[in-house]
Amino acid sequence: MLEPALFKLIGAGLATISLAGSGAGIGIVFAGLMHSVSRNPNLLKQLFVYAILGFALSEAIALFGLMMAFLILFAF
Repeated sequence: MLEPALFKLIGAGLATISLAGSGAGIGIVFAGLMHSVSRNPNLLKQLFVYAILGFALSEAIALFGLMMAFLILFAF
């Protein structure tokens, strides 16, 4: 029979999947920024603001996933 501690570790591991998705999302955001700036360099400042906003939102999802993993490991 499986112990409850094993389920806790499995749950924390599954909660960290969002970190990989966030890394891919951040890469897509900055790849889009580079592609857009190469097409129209005059919009660099405006596009950079949007890229930083996209980065912050993607990173927030990763931090929520990491927070859930730590809550599962240390609070329950």
